[in-house]
Amino acid sequence: MAEDSSRFRPERFKAFVDAVVAIAMTLLILPLMEAVTEAAKGTLTTAEFFSEHSGQLLSFVLSFVLIATFWIGHHNQYRDVEWMTGPLLWINIAWMLTIVWLPVPTAMIGQMDTDALQTVVYIGTLILTQVTTLAAWLYLQRNPELTAATPSTLRAGVIGDLSAIVLFALALAIALLLPDHSYAGLFLLLATGLVTRVLNRVAARREAHG
Repeated sequence: MAEDSSRFRPERFKAFVDAVVAIAMTLLILPLMEAVTEAAKGTLTTAEFFSEHSGQLLSFVLSFVLIATFWIGHHNQYRDVEWMTGPLLWINIAWMLTIVWLPVPTAMIGQMDTDALQTVVYIGTLILTQVTTLAAWLYLQRNPELTAATPSTLRAGVIGDLSAIVLFALALAIALLLPDHSYAGLFLLLATGLVTRVLNRVAARREAHG
């Protein structure tokens, strides 16, 4: 494929994404660093610090793991992408926006009293991250010349993201219905692989009969 002004190689784009993700993951720790400073001024012991800031610690670990998971998924998605376009770049800018924003609701979880809006903001951000990833898969499906990935790989990507979005939505519903266990529903994400495999089998059967 000849290069033209509407397409460009993805190397600089991938490096930029990696830098943005690294910065977002680093920002997650800043509220805890401030908490350590305040604890030192208040002469808290180490055990008292961990006890009083357990919410911050848990929200930090949760968001760190989620961002890492999103980055791994993004890496796998663009491993075979050979060309970028303007629309695909803007889809990824939207994806990066959700990643950079995530430290804000993470800090809310750790430092503010939990309420329904806080839960919607946090899990809603995770849903938007997954939606932008899905948008990229759909775009690549419509423009297969941009990637060396096979049609089955692109289809699996779409199904995987749809599965994750459904599970995130269920987690949000659980959080709103059971406010005392606001984020326990996120454990549903452990079933993403199972749901994806089931949907892949259904899609494969439909294709075979079609």
